[in-house]
Amino acid sequence: MEFVRRHPIFAALSALFVLAIGTLVGAAVIWSAFSEQIKAILDDQFYFSVILSLVLFGLIMGAVAYSILLERKISAWVQDRYGPNRVGPYGVLQPIADGLKFLLKEDVIPANVDKSLFLVAPWMIFIVGLVGFAVIPWGGAFRWPWMDADAPPLVAQVASVDIGLLYILAVSSMGVYGVVLGGWSSNNKYSFYGAMRAAAQMLSYEIPLGMAVLVAILSTGMLRLEQMTEYQAQHGWLVMYHPIAALILFITALAEANRMPFDLAESEQELIGGYHTEYSAMKLAMFFLAEYAHMITSSALIVCLYFGGTHVPGWHWLNTSESAAAMLARMGVMGAKVFLFICLYMLVRWTLPRFRYDQLMRLAWKSLVPLTMALVVIQVLIVYFDAWRWWALIGNAALLLVGAVFSVASGRRITGRQHSLRRAQGELMAYR
Repeated sequence: MEFVRRHPIFAALSALFVLAIGTLVGAAVIWSAFSEQIKAILDDQFYFSVILSLVLFGLIMGAVAYSILLERKISAWVQDRYGPNRVGPYGVLQPIADGLKFLLKEDVIPANVDKSLFLVAPWMIFIVGLVGFAVIPWGGAFRWPWMDADAPPLVAQVASVDIGLLYILAVSSMGVYGVVLGGWSSNNKYSFYGAMRAAAQMLSYEIPLGMAVLVAILSTGMLRLEQMTEYQAQHGWLVMYHPIAALILFITALAEANRMPFDLAESEQELIGGYHTEYSAMKLAMFFLAEYAHMITSSALIVCLYFGGTHVPGWHWLNTSESAAAMLARMGVMGAKVFLFICLYMLVRWTLPRFRYDQLMRLAWKSLVPLTMALVVIQVLIVYFDAWRWWALIGNAALLLVGAVFSVASGRRITGRQHSLRRAQGELMAYR
């Protein structure tokens, strides 16, 4: 007992171990007593989807919490320091400590705010960041070991709808409402500026994002994400045909999530904290949780559209088997791909500097929008003339070459200063 008293981490880990063993024993007892009823529930697609949604919600919320720890560890690795290493072994209990901190902090609501909208905004952006996972194909079709051979297979997906891709785009585009309402209802000009920046940024980057998604739709001829992953299993990942579109989709996902270098809505040196300056306690935490939830959903979307989803080239059993073990393995593959993209999100944040706002908008309207429009035209021509699909890669290479030549020929230097700044200074000196 003295050892446990002096080592609370050991006590916490021991409690977690006992809880896990108790959970497993309880599950075994319940299964032995109600196995037939449980099998009947799991055999029904509706009830299985409900259970899967609850499991995925718990996993995503846990992943969101530990993504914060992962980002702090990655930033420490990039900057050659340790990162969190005090709360639990290697800092693994740091997210729990952070959660308790947010729960116990004083929940302050400033005077003169629009209280109803002020309270709704974090919930809105949090819910929008979560509901997109419903149409992601996490594990494909499978059968339980006790199911009849002639029974239709189940699908490891919460909802399989004809317009699953459009559903994700519609839901993700609503995130701007939470940001705008949070900034406007705060009655703070800096929060309002941050909200307006976020709105302009999101609306601008929605266009190249939609175009990059349209390229994938034209390439496969489908709107169901599970069918798009099946198409890539047969014809190869779409990133091989349209690497520029995949890169632009990733860039726009960074902008949609307000991640570096596109976090001008939270630019501390200009806006204090941006649209969530006036928030505290769990309301502030919900903005951060929504950002990481959006990262997970957007990463899963990118994986499904351009990186084969659950498909692994050359692994026949994983790609074709309808066993429950194969389904769990496919979910593991999907989770691993999403994890790699989340790590890439974080490496970008701690590598690239923040853009200035006019540079941010110029990148969207003068670079990404024309590029994605050209990619759509290339794919439309391939579909119309029923041409060889590898013409898409040739078109991507030609477009990249044309863009490089145009950039060099324009003669405009890459600079951190606004192009109009020198002229404005000259006019000011002349006026004086």
